[in-house]
Amino acid sequence: MAAIATSTAPVVAAAAVAVRPHYLEWGPVILGALAATAISVVLLTFGAALGLSVVSPYPYAGISAKGLAVLTGTYVALVTVASFGAGGYLAGRLRSPWTGAVGNEITESHFRDGSYGFGVWALSVLLGSALAVSGVGGVLKAAVHSTTAVAAAGTAGAASNPNAGAALSRLSMEPTDFAVDRVLAPTPAPAGAAAASASSRADLAAPVARVFAANLANPQLNAADRTYLVQLVMQQTGLPQADAEKRVDQAFTDLKAAEQKVRDAAEQAHKATLIAAFLAAATLAIGCAAACAAASLGGRHRDENTLVVFWGSRRFW
Repeated sequence: MAAIATSTAPVVAAAAVAVRPHYLEWGPVILGALAATAISVVLLTFGAALGLSVVSPYPYAGISAKGLAVLTGTYVALVTVASFGAGGYLAGRLRSPWTGAVGNEITESHFRDGSYGFGVWALSVLLGSALAVSGVGGVLKAAVHSTTAVAAAGTAGAASNPNAGAALSRLSMEPTDFAVDRVLAPTPAPAGAAAASASSRADLAAPVARVFAANLANPQLNAADRTYLVQLVMQQTGLPQADAEKRVDQAFTDLKAAEQKVRDAAEQAHKATLIAAFLAAATLAIGCAAACAAASLGGRHRDENTLVVFWGSRRFW
């Protein structure tokens, strides 16, 4: 009996070791993270192709820029959550089970399954951040930017008119440059006078721009600055004083309106960036919950020997 006990002791110890695997297995975590990243890259690339198919540079054709933004945000959120869920499920399903666990060990096993999902989520976020600055991220960014550019071109085309070319050129100018153009625009005159006025504009543009820039914060032009600009307009264009004053006042009014539009556009961009940041953080948080829940589900299916069927097939593919 002593010999039997001695011979069976190593077997019991080996069995005990066999049912107590490592607390952390990096294999399932790495595989789940790679799977989540690969799925997201493929689906985002496919989504960029779909986005290009629903937009158009022609007026009143394709989806609007706002609709495209909503559709893109929704699609990216769904892809992110689904990718994290798939990676978490793989990690939970492939983790070694704790056979023979009793009591608190069963609850701890469920917790460990969920923690594998968290590991998949954390590693996927790091991989995604690395891809964002790599060639793959550049390809995705270029696809998204091209989609947005086509949508923006369509929106601009919808508002086109005979003066659209001039309007687009003004968009690329500084507000003070636009005001200078309005102030120093020459009246119909002989060719020689027009050439002289054009040659002197380069020297006068900087002082006039500084005058307008200094008065942007004021509701109206300073009296001394207004007098200076009126005299300058009279000298350059030959307009009478009343017409010169009207031109200066109108130019300053247009400049104030343009400056307000710039501020409004900046405020809208600030709000859009803020909302996008909050939505991105919320999407990642939901993705973390999805990865943990899917890992727990995968662990339960592993323990219950549940077969997963993909489109009628029991194979993985």
